[in-house]
Amino acid sequence: MSIDVTQALAEHAARIRFADLSPSAIAKAKTFLLDTIGVGVAGSSGTGVAQVLDLAKSWGPGDEATSWVGGHRMSAGSAAIANAYLIHCLEFDCVHEGAVVHPMATLLSALIAWSEREAARGRPVDGKRFLAAMAVGVDVAGNLGMATDAPLRFFRPATAGGFGATAAIGNLAGFDAETIRSAFGHMYAQTCGTMQAHVEGSPALGLQIGYNARGAIGAADLAAAGLPGPRDVFHGRYGYYVLIEDGPFHPERVAERLGKRWEIEQLSHKPFPSGRLTHGLVHALRDMMREHGFAADDVAEVVCYAPPLVRRLVGRPDVPDPGSNYAKLCLPFVGGVWLAHGACDVPHFRGEALRDPRVHAYAARIRHEADGNTNENALDPQRFVITLKSGAVHEMLLPHAYGHPKAALTDAENEEKFLRCCSHAEPPLAPDRARRVIETVAAIETLPDIAALPRLLAGRG
Repeated sequence: MSIDVTQALAEHAARIRFADLSPSAIAKAKTFLLDTIGVGVAGSSGTGVAQVLDLAKSWGPGDEATSWVGGHRMSAGSAAIANAYLIHCLEFDCVHEGAVVHPMATLLSALIAWSEREAARGRPVDGKRFLAAMAVGVDVAGNLGMATDAPLRFFRPATAGGFGATAAIGNLAGFDAETIRSAFGHMYAQTCGTMQAHVEGSPALGLQIGYNARGAIGAADLAAAGLPGPRDVFHGRYGYYVLIEDGPFHPERVAERLGKRWEIEQLSHKPFPSGRLTHGLVHALRDMMREHGFAADDVAEVVCYAPPLVRRLVGRPDVPDPGSNYAKLCLPFVGGVWLAHGACDVPHFRGEALRDPRVHAYAARIRHEADGNTNENALDPQRFVITLKSGAVHEMLLPHAYGHPKAALTDAENEEKFLRCCSHAEPPLAPDRARRVIETVAAIETLPDIAALPRLLAGRG
């Protein structure tokens, strides 16, 4: 099946309205809006936040939009960078597993900043329009990721995420398909996201999401001003699927899914603040220890048989004094955290906790092996074999890790995660304000101005 993916995504972004959304898509949009706000608030305890906020203010001073932490006013582009960094810096934000993309970090940071700027110009964005734009953004980022079998060369949450944010802003702005196509071209001209930051556990990883969030706002502005961008963005001679993905491209997958299912319903939570590819191990340890009644000190060895993506992205060795971002993306360290604490939460990945000898001792008992899967983008299934010091062996085949749509968090668990995130913020978000955020998101379709959300987070609403 032949399809012009650029045109198809542009037309979809131009067409969708709130009335098109299914009840389940609306419910999931609210779920992951609350989740993303929560991890952004918790991100105030992340590495380098104070420096990022100070620099963002200096890069784009102004009175257009708000940083979610501290309530600093700055340009919309700078707020998009700052809030994207807050959302992703703890590795706690949701994932589209089929696309291998974190769509909400780039999308929500750009979309809220753009909406604040609109409100300042006397054009407030209401909740129904906002939810529709969110769904559009996740559709675009998700379909871009699912259309390829290529292993990650660039950081897809930043690259595909930028196009999702551009589509969402185009939807809110009322652009026609041709203008959105032009905006895609301007977004492509700014697209960035090296995987080297992931390999090294560098804070630049979250900043790359911010750069593309800022780029989406700029791309929409350029298209609105009538400056044409490149047209063959995804399948041109030097297009996205040639230079960025560099692998098999299947446009027919976009035709099969776009407009027929809502990708926002396919998102996975991160119950733990670590790489999504480490969650299977934590899930298996938790359930096997409950079922078989053994303790951490009973464990002699844990072997994780996983697809190549798991081994490539989180199969790094444990090191004695890891940086926070490195530790979150290190399978043995994350497993060591669970064995040492029976939990895996924000405080376990900062300060002295990173040098905890018990965590590293348990991490030394964990290894990973190839499972024979040849799909370079598969996260599951995963198989775990735990050998106890007694000689007993326990095995578990895990089709989906906790947080996947087929192993989803309940509404109560989603709310509990949000409140826990608020308690991890620096300073913590007051419980009464956290409850007001929950209530606001639950009724978001009745909100006349989305700018009320960042004001509430900043303590001004």
